This record gives sequence, structure tokens and C-alpha cells, in this order.
Amino acid sequence: MKAFIENRFGLLTLVVVALAAMYGIAYVTRPAPLPPPPTGPTKVAVESVTTVCPGDKGRRVDVYLPGSLSSETMEKDAPYVTKGPGGLEAGDVTRATSGSARGLAGVRCTEPAPATWLLGPGPADADVRLHLINADKAPAMVDVQVYAAEGLVSGDAGIGLEIAPGKHREIDLKTLAPSADVMAVSVTTSFGRVAVAARTVLESGGVDWLPAAGAPATRVVVPGIPKGGGLRRLLVAAPGETDATVQIKAVSEDAEYAMKGRETLNVPAGTVTALDITTGVAGSSAALVLTSPVPIVAGAVSIGTGSKPDVAYTAGTPSLALGSAVARNTTGARLLLTALGGPGKVRVQVVPDKGAAGEPYEVAVPARRTRDVRVKAKGDFAVVVTPVSGEVYGARLLEERRRDGVMLTTQPLAPARTWTLLPPLQDTPRVVLP
Repeated sequence: MKAFIENRFGLLTLVVVALAAMYGIAYVTRPAPLPPPPTGPTKVAVESVTTVCPGDKGRRVDVYLPGSLSSETMEKDAPYVTKGPGGLEAGDVTRATSGSARGLAGVRCTEPAPATWLLGPGPADADVRLHLINADKAPAMVDVQVYAAEGLVSGDAGIGLEIAPGKHREIDLKTLAPSADVMAVSVTTSFGRVAVAARTVLESGGVDWLPAAGAPATRVVVPGIPKGGGLRRLLVAAPGETDATVQIKAVSEDAEYAMKGRETLNVPAGTVTALDITTGVAGSSAALVLTSPVPIVAGAVSIGTGSKPDVAYTAGTPSLALGSAVARNTTGARLLLTALGGPGKVRVQVVPDKGAAGEPYEVAVPARRTRDVRVKAKGDFAVVVTPVSGEVYGARLLEERRRDGVMLTTQPLAPARTWTLLPPLQDTPRVVLP
């Protein structure tokens, strides 16, 4: 009996030793713990870029690659497509001193995308030509919807437009919304991608291209409202099914403030509402900060002074967190920079069409102020803006003062195509569960 008990405890000891050994080996060879999931988007480099501009035979297009600037002349009226590595930018500026299209008109060549928003004058007050370009090797189907003050006015005429690979369509928006005096245009694809641009010629005079507005959001910053005389007008669209009550603040060269009598703007669901802010910004360079409980899109119209006034447009744009570059600039170009929250600082570099790139220099922007900065360059050049600190927004302004009226064009400083932000990912079995 005693031997049995001793053997039983000996067996138990062996089992314990074996289990301890197994757990020890498992502990030593265990996989490394997973890193905590990222709390925000991940910044990754862009490897390749495709940009597209509407075609116009004889027009010059400037192409910027990091550190260099070149130009090409369009040989035909077909869309201009250029491809290259991350950081590629392309665009052009036209200048006319007479005729119905008198003025400066600048356009940034756009990337093909599944969705685009544009805001500006409607076909009742302007000739508006929408360009849809499929630069991919696959077909695309597009829905074009036009919102006006009375709601969605384009009906089914713009739904289901097919664009073959490598082809483009030009649409006179008067055929979709003839009575709209202000508009927001939504271009979405059922499949494929298209590059979108729209050129406007006002009946009262003035020409420019509409910049793409940021996607609907509950906070929108509209930078680049130039100082000087003439009409300044804010356009806000509420594309959802809920009315928007929009809080508005102006950030000028002297202060951040709510404009008297224009502190809020009520925008019915599915409509566009215009607000005259001429006296609200009081002739100062400014940006507008809009907040709303429901997503909105926004832009602004600036009309110059003189017997033959020109027009310029800007739109809701992200901050300069990813930097920005404008390929086409001329002598006298200015940057309109706005710092929200605390003070901000950016680094500016000029890349001329001839010679080496200039030395970068820093520009400080006081907290909750807009600063109007003349770019230190002559001739034709690209300008590159990179963030240093703070939350800074901006636009590039070209302006030419003539006896018969000021000619001007603005371009919001859209995110550079050097970096992109990817949403955080989580390792979860839910992605494979029904």
C-alpha cells in the first residue's frame, strides 16, 4: 500500500513537471503581442498620380514634379492627361483682356474620382460648361445632379451617362437646370472614375473655373476670399434630407468674428442658399469657418470692380496638413493663409520654369487671423507650401489691375498628391462573418 501511494505521488510529480515544461515552452515561443490599433488615419506616400485637364488646342499647361517645373502646349482639343510619381501637379491660367471671356481663369488638373462637388453661379446667370473625362481603361457611368435654391432641379436627364474609356463629354448645364441662378453640382459614378471640371462665363462679365469642393462635412473652412472692392458671396448646400442651421465665422486679417446679421444661415434640405458677405468681410482678405449639425458643402464667389469686372471662386478645402502645390503662377501671385486655433507656420518654396528651385522660407500666421503674403518670385513658377506647425488653410490669388477692371483668379490650396491618409484598420473576425 505504501509503495502504491509513493508511486502515485511520483506520477503526479511527473505530470506537474511535464505541464510546467509545456507551459514554459509555450510562454517562450508565444507570438509577439499585437500592436495597439492606430487611433487615427495613417499617412502613406502616394506612388503614382494621374491628372486630367479639359482640352483646348494651343493652351499651355504647366507640370510640376518635386523640384522641377516644365510646360507643354496642347496640340489638340482632346483632354490633356499626364501621369507621374507622387507629388505631380498640373494646371494652367489663361488671360484675356477683351471679349465675353475677359479675365483670368485658372484650373488645377484634377484626378479621376468617384465623386466630385462644385458650387457656383447657375445657368440662369452664366454659361456653365461641365467637362466629364474618363482617363481610365474601364468604362464609367455617371450621375450628374444639380441643386438650386428650390431643390434638386436636374431631374433624370443627368442620370446614367455612359463615358467610354479614354473619352469625354461636355455638358451645357442649361440643358439640365436652365432656371438656376446658383447651384451645387454633384457628380458621382455608379462604376468607374471620372475627372470633373466646370468653366463659367458670367453674363455680367468674368470667367473662371470652379474648384472642387470638399466632401459634405459638419465643419467646412472656405479659404481665399480676396480683399478689395466688389461683391463677395457665400454659397452653402445641404445635400441630405435634413435642414442645416449653419454657424458662420469670418477670419480676417484683423480678427475672428461672427458677421453682424449673418451669424447663422438656414439651408433647407436638398437646396443651395446664397448669402451676401460683402460688408461682413469689409474688404479684408478672409476665410470662413462653417459648422453645422448635418453635412454641408460650401464655396464662395468674388467679383472684382470696374466697368468690366472679373470673377473668382473658392471652395471648402482641407487644411495644409499634407502640404500643397500650385503648378501655374505668375509675377505678383499671393498666398492667402489662415490659421485657426493657435498660431500657424508654413514653409514656402518657389520652383521656376528656368533654373534651380529657390531656398524655402517660412511664413508665420497669427492665431485666428488671415495673412496676405506676396510670393517672392517673378515670371512663371510653381509654388510649394508645406506645413510647419498649427492648423493652416490657404489659397493662391492672381490679380491684375487694369483701367477697365480688376482681373483675378483664386485656387484653394488642395492637399498635395505626395501623401494620403488611410483610415485605421482593425484585426477582427467581423469582416468575414455574414
